[in-house]
Amino acid sequence: MANLKKAHNELFRRAPDETFPSLTALLDYCKEQRENSVDRWHAPEAISIHGNGDLAVDLASDGKFTFNDWSFTQLCRLSGVSRETVNRLRVDTVCQVFRETMPTGRKPLQILTEENRIRSIHGTQYARLWNDDLVKMAMETDFTQPHEATGGGTGLYAGEQDLFLFVIDPTGWTEIGDHVFAPGCFLWNSEVGRRSLGIQTFWYQSVCQNHIVWDAVDVVHWSRKHTGDVSESLCTIRSILGNLIAKRDERKDGFVNAVRKAMRTRLGADAEECLKILTRKGITRSLGKKAIEYAKEHGGFSIWCIVDALTHLTQESDYVGLRTEADQKASALLQLAL
Repeated sequence: MANLKKAHNELFRRAPDETFPSLTALLDYCKEQRENSVDRWHAPEAISIHGNGDLAVDLASDGKFTFNDWSFTQLCRLSGVSRETVNRLRVDTVCQVFRETMPTGRKPLQILTEENRIRSIHGTQYARLWNDDLVKMAMETDFTQPHEATGGGTGLYAGEQDLFLFVIDPTGWTEIGDHVFAPGCFLWNSEVGRRSLGIQTFWYQSVCQNHIVWDAVDVVHWSRKHTGDVSESLCTIRSILGNLIAKRDERKDGFVNAVRKAMRTRLGADAEECLKILTRKGITRSLGKKAIEYAKEHGGFSIWCIVDALTHLTQESDYVGLRTEADQKASALLQLAL
């Protein structure tokens, strides 16, 4: 089993304005960003860099634009110069450096702008996948964001440079071996080439307040660069997600069968025997006694009634970690019916 930290790392690097409360809010942001962005193709000789206090670029008839942090970094890479060195030079010297080092030739540069800013600069090999296409695909499933993390992190992030989604199926708890897991996935992309396009699916046992995914199994990782027909990648990602959902449904069918048997099978002959079994399975005596009293009033001592009672009682805990641990121990009792 593995502990996955992609969402944890995103949580602590994202500003509040890059955090979204829902997939719908994230989709609205990505759509607006796409609608306000324009791809412009220009030969290198048609690009004029100049400065009058701030560095700017004239894109022939398209007008004047400024750089953001990422597009300036890309310009330095395309020109083969050190960003750290360029930042130490005067603006007029910087302009001269780029005039002498900018790529030449017939192949145009692909320049993505938003209002008067340049979001990215690429050569002809780069292929873009828009963030809203990925979010819309995620919304085709019944997955949603996990519980809110420390500092208000939601697992749904997007900014000027990239996108990251952490989504789970909170109703998908099923048994795998001797443990209980639920399905989830990470999705990521960048419209400006800041990171690859990718997906990671998994089955997890718990998610902590820092959005570390604990004890994950069946981890599937896929990613690719933004080249070629990148739109085909949506089909690949949709297929990976589809496999995860199909496996979830298959395991849920097994879970339903287990529930039916659990409804017909008694945990113990009386309250005392039930309590002994619960404590052997890791349930505290205090919680076990409450569960037995609750089950007695709501159907009896069947395995299902006891599990239902434990699930009901654990919701009273204020601590997510304790709730998750108790829920998993309760669900594991269903194995006694098999």
